[in-house]
Amino acid sequence: MNAKEILDEVAAQVTQCEKCQLRFSRKNAVPGEGPANSEIMFIGEGPGFYENEQGRPFVGQAGKFLDELLEMAGLKREQVFICNVVKCRPPGNRDPEPQELQACNGYLDRQIEAINPHVIVTLGRFSMAKFLPQARISSIHGNAMLVNGRMIVPMFHPAAALHQPSLKPQVIEDFKKLPEYLAQMKKDQKEIPVFEQKEETSSDHNDEPPAEQLSLF
Repeated sequence: MNAKEILDEVAAQVTQCEKCQLRFSRKNAVPGEGPANSEIMFIGEGPGFYENEQGRPFVGQAGKFLDELLEMAGLKREQVFICNVVKCRPPGNRDPEPQELQACNGYLDRQIEAINPHVIVTLGRFSMAKFLPQARISSIHGNAMLVNGRMIVPMFHPAAALHQPSLKPQVIEDFKKLPEYLAQMKKDQKEIPVFEQKEETSSDHNDEPPAEQLSLF
């Protein structure tokens, strides 16, 4: 199968998935969307209210802000692939639970493998943790690094900037770096730092406010 066929197959499987308890609360699964040849892939945390209603990622207020950020980076939404680490809405906008993340992990891995993007941008703590499980988002946001041969750029979730306006300038500046990172990844990976895990502290995963897509609306 080619990349588009794999993505279509994953999407079909996601809509029928019964691997975890989120199947009971979903109205529509949200597999993700974007071209199969996307150079940049954005991975959020989980669908919100509007995403659950429409079956599309980032269509609420956080999605509108994401569209603005993409424009600032010289990108259009239709050029990039956007998805989440969990494909169904967690009830009450709560954080994804470990078993839910594990249930969706295979779908996300297949999407990444099919698209094979030059750059993966993680939006929020839970998507960052897939690649950088012991990192602190407040320390490394906006910095590109190689993880298993892929460029990963961790960023705050757009909803976090809407909840906490002081983060907004940082988020904007981080997005403006994306064209440079993409060009660097295409040209030469040697100057990109390889992330080295450090010992985790108790505060490592508590330095970003909750950033569910639907919690504002």
